[in-house]
Amino acid sequence: MPNEIVIAAKQAFELVSYDDLPLKPGEVRGRTLYTLVSQGTELGWANGDAFPIRPGYAAVFRVDEVAGDVVGTRPGELRFAMGAHRSTQTHLARYTLPLPAGLEPATATLARLMGVSMTTLMTTKARPGDRVVISGAGPVGFLAAHLFKIGGYRVTVIDPDELRRAQLEQSGLSDCRERLPLEDDAFAGQVALVVDCSGHENAVLEGCRLVRRLGEVVMVGVPWRKWTDASAHELMNAVFFNLATLRSGWEWEIPIQSRGFEWEELLEGYNNAPHSVFSGFSLALDWLAQSRIPLEGLIRRFVPNNPSALYSDIAARRIEEPFIVLDWACLGEGK
Repeated sequence: MPNEIVIAAKQAFELVSYDDLPLKPGEVRGRTLYTLVSQGTELGWANGDAFPIRPGYAAVFRVDEVAGDVVGTRPGELRFAMGAHRSTQTHLARYTLPLPAGLEPATATLARLMGVSMTTLMTTKARPGDRVVISGAGPVGFLAAHLFKIGGYRVTVIDPDELRRAQLEQSGLSDCRERLPLEDDAFAGQVALVVDCSGHENAVLEGCRLVRRLGEVVMVGVPWRKWTDASAHELMNAVFFNLATLRSGWEWEIPIQSRGFEWEELLEGYNNAPHSVFSGFSLALDWLAQSRIPLEGLIRRFVPNNPSALYSDIAARRIEEPFIVLDWACLGEGK
């Protein structure tokens, strides 16, 4: 019988069994190979009030079953999806993507985290060659820094954690600093975009002070808790007098899938943008397959047989690697 991780109550992670339902039209199903842990998000859910929660962020699975009306997907294919931590994946085929040839399945799950800041890359007014500062070098910030580097921006990463800075430097991002360079003439008033991946209000406030006139500060990190006593007036002052644009980095700002250009829908106000969440995932998978992001030694794999112990280690920051994937194939083998 398949198993899944469930947050049954506050900070209570359990491995429980479930039954798969018959396939519906348009769906595909297969055995899960790997799922990706979104550490901050899943710990945030575990501190909430509505339970049970079935966590998970991304999955790679091998297709076993295909509904009769599905075309273009065959049994045996490896596919990526926004899947939960469970032994099997069942998704509408149009919400899955094939893995590029040669891409290691565990690595492919990282495309989901890349998608978080891919929306900002698609929507920012900053252009290649501009200075971009990434604040916060956790998993999302690490990948955001590389996305903007690949895009041709001059990237600086800020994080007080020495280990995170060292991991970024090892991956080829040389300009990693402990704090925002507010007094550096090469940065003050010269930065086109600050992407805050920390969720820390002081980082957002200082970002608004750092950017050039009409520069952007995009809040990608979730503000799960209050960190300082900074006032709204301080933030308003920085935004107003620096002519800064402060906006959410909500990844769902763009359509989940792109649509063709249709005059009738345009006149009715529909968004026919060529970019979408899934076009971002597709690009991320290609870049991962091309080894555009150095990841050696940065992905930790766990068999999900004891989720309580795993999430305790995550909360206590006892795992040094920034990326955590769950190996469901090994769970089935009893390893």
